[in-house]
Amino acid sequence: MEKSRSKRGKTREEDGVVSDGDEPQKKVPKPDDDSDESDTIFICELSKNRKVSVRNWMGKVVVDIREFYFKDGKEFPGKKGISLSMDQWKILRDHVDEIDKEIDT
Repeated sequence: MEKSRSKRGKTREEDGVVSDGDEPQKKVPKPDDDSDESDTIFICELSKNRKVSVRNWMGKVVVDIREFYFKDGKEFPGKKGISLSMDQWKILRDHVDEIDKEIDT
């Protein structure tokens, strides 16, 4: 529900409810950091800090190639990495032989 403020400082919600703004706003609890892991399938470790996984992100399945780091004894995904959509993954997969040929030459 979107809220807007009137000139008098009252909050008006789209459904017509008006509040004076004196009420504390309800806080929505943040999901745990580990909540996303249930949708992540670890595939392989490329090196010490790089991994390939398949996960559900915003309702879409992606192939995630990412660097990880440790903080306070926990492993977290880093900023360096790429998430390939299924279309992008299929294109890459279909061109693996061509990539291998270029590497060998």
